[in-house]
Amino acid sequence: MEKNKIEEKGFELFFRKKPSMMLVALKKITRARYGSVLAKEVDCTYSHAVKILQALEEMDLVMFEKKGRIKIIKLTKKGQEIAGYIESIKDLIEQS
Repeated sequence: MEKNKIEEKGFELFFRKKPSMMLVALKKITRARYGSVLAKEVDCTYSHAVKILQALEEMDLVMFEKKGRIKIIKLTKKGQEIAGYIESIKDLIEQS
């Protein structure tokens, strides 16, 4: 098995891939985020992304800011912190 696949499997052992990727994607990019853009970035359907984002909002990890008809997604302070931890763990796993 190639190294990248092993790293991905190791990361998925500890975390659900899509929610983790969403938090990290939101942390990495400072420009405005929309649900459809985020769904494409983490390679999932829009409806699946919305369900994940709703769960993350309930956990106070993301918040939605409405601008007209569009909802902009932002990490909360707690979300920023957790996304940072996820990135650190992912980096440690990839070092192996």
